[in-house]
Amino acid sequence: MRKNGWDYINDKNDVALDIKSLNPSILKVQYAVRGPIVIRAAEIQKEIDLGNSSLFAAVIPANIGDAHAVGQIPITYFRQVLSACVCPELINLSIFPSDVNKKARNLLKTMGGDIGCYSHSNGIEYIRKSVAKYIEKRDGYESDYNNIVLTNGASTAVKIILYSFIKKHENQKITGVMVPIPQYPLYSATISEFGGELISYYLNENHNWALDIKECERALLEGTKFSTPRVMVVINPGNPTGQILSYDNMVEIVQFCYKNHL
Repeated sequence: MRKNGWDYINDKNDVALDIKSLNPSILKVQYAVRGPIVIRAAEIQKEIDLGNSSLFAAVIPANIGDAHAVGQIPITYFRQVLSACVCPELINLSIFPSDVNKKARNLLKTMGGDIGCYSHSNGIEYIRKSVAKYIEKRDGYESDYNNIVLTNGASTAVKIILYSFIKKHENQKITGVMVPIPQYPLYSATISEFGGELISYYLNENHNWALDIKECERALLEGTKFSTPRVMVVINPGNPTGQILSYDNMVEIVQFCYKNHL
């Protein structure tokens, strides 16, 4: 039915939002760390809490690396600095070490005196400069803080980058993203969410999950059949495998990406 230029729903059973009306890319997302097993585990935990479980005495969550949940002691410095920034009155109570109070005062000066103020889109300049100095000290190379962008966690950064690249190309193929397997499912889930194509390259288990350029070349060639490869995800240290890339590996990766326009 159409009235005054607007389409109206005829069927009273139709709704604005249901499975049929959702973005199909969302339906393709698979996020193992929060999938059906985790949902079932939560149900079992509720049964245990209510005393209704005859099969299980306890649930041990192993789907995510939640160190604090299993007893790891937090690094107090970060918490103290954050607490002092959130509630500056604590600085004058002498409950924190002097270095914490000094850092909190310096941070607050760069935020207009309040942690609730909006910052530069790339993050607080003082913090970006501190990051640049750390990189220079660690790696021995000059670092420009203007090239540093602070995000709300690594997952946000991954999504921003992938969202910037995934599109339909002139050959009508969608951007392909090379991802190491085994992988943390953030990457495959985000690629599906944005309508991209996953190109899997497999780490070598027999060599401590090392990255093999020949395997990357195989995956890239396979990926060109159904996508336009434009992005290569490299995780170092590996997650969940924990391997460390050698210097030679890093050089190979840069050369591989340059050669293949990634």
